[in-house]
Amino acid sequence: MKTPVTKPAAIAASTALLLLPLTGCGSAEAGSGSTVTVTVGYQSKTINTVTAGTLLRSLGAFEKQLDALGDGTTYKVDWQDYATGAPITAQMTAGKIDIGSMGDFPLLINAARGKQLGEPTHLVSVTGYNLRGGLNTIVTAPGSELASIEDLDGKKVSTSVGSAADGTLVRALQRAGIDPDKGIEKLNQQPAVGASALAAGSADALSQFVAWPGLLAYQGKAKALYDGAQLDLPTFHGVTAREDFAKKRPAVLEAFLKAQAEATAYLGAHPVAAAEKVAGATGLPAEVVYLYNGAHGIATFDPAVKPRLVEALKKDVSVLKAAKLTGDVDVDAFVDDRYVKKALGPSYAKQLAATPPPAASEVWPKGADETRSFDTPAALLAYVARHKDGIRAAYVPDATTGTLWFADRAVWVADGPNLLPFVAPATARAYVGSHGGARVVTYADALGRAS
Repeated sequence: MKTPVTKPAAIAASTALLLLPLTGCGSAEAGSGSTVTVTVGYQSKTINTVTAGTLLRSLGAFEKQLDALGDGTTYKVDWQDYATGAPITAQMTAGKIDIGSMGDFPLLINAARGKQLGEPTHLVSVTGYNLRGGLNTIVTAPGSELASIEDLDGKKVSTSVGSAADGTLVRALQRAGIDPDKGIEKLNQQPAVGASALAAGSADALSQFVAWPGLLAYQGKAKALYDGAQLDLPTFHGVTAREDFAKKRPAVLEAFLKAQAEATAYLGAHPVAAAEKVAGATGLPAEVVYLYNGAHGIATFDPAVKPRLVEALKKDVSVLKAAKLTGDVDVDAFVDDRYVKKALGPSYAKQLAATPPPAASEVWPKGADETRSFDTPAALLAYVARHKDGIRAAYVPDATTGTLWFADRAVWVADGPNLLPFVAPATARAYVGSHGGARVVTYADALGRAS
């Protein structure tokens, strides 16, 4: 799609998608005798849901937990992969999917549609989150002259209406003094379509969620224009379950959440192996998966439903209401962490209080099954300069937001002996403007200075 979608058209399209005929899906009600099918909807390429989807599936942890129930029932798991959260919501409200995972804005639409259609759902756990909003990024073409969010005034911007990435775009424009409805031509497109539009020049910028911005940057098909972490507002992905399913089969839901905790622990203990598993299942480069899901990646994984994330969800409602995608959403009624509390037991309180690890620079050497961490970006650059042919990927955290980015795609600033990386040019310029003598340098120059 290369023409702007008006707000009524976007709403109609979203509604139509949710009301599509639903066939061929199993549920916990399906099966005969002592065989029950549990249907899980997930998004394999939305890689901050992997602990409830791609990675969880590859580990077989849910099936093992179901086998361990010992209740005389034979369980089968039907894994259904979707590109976005909207079709998962459509299937859930039709009683065809029992458990699903999606981003925060789609979760609110899930809550609203469930209530509207008399098939209530609940947020039961969290997958990946970023407390500043770094999971969403606005990118532009590599040769674009756009250098700040203010430059989007009057431009064509592709995003997926109703997604967290759209929410980032709306908020970023508002802070820049640009009307998000009238100040740009918004193209309501799926991520892959938007990426093609950016490459073809029919979109000036693309606002998308993980893993699209990192993928396009890694491929040299885009550069960052705006780091979502500049908003300093949490964004996350989570697990939602149908209320009737949870009430009828609480042990099954708890088994899923125990399995999610196992997948989360595996990801934490084996981040490189997990990245390789997810890459193998999705076709995404493992280097991109690690950018988001690595030891110091953009996302932090923790099933606990943290109050700060719930408060962020409440703030998101106004964005969806303004776009006429939902009315009021009772977030407190939607959130139900009883099952994950029971599944995790005494460790839940500890996980609830846990905070993300401090940002760090990392190098993934070729042929290695683990990465190397460095105290400073300059130390990383010095290592890279000495091992130029032996580097699979190098990652550095933004000097102001902490968002991890590829070292060779970052904007570098030299400030005396310090070498500082930034995701977006505007934040680099802001630093230079407030630090006399600091200046933007090329990646090659930064490598030379560090060696």
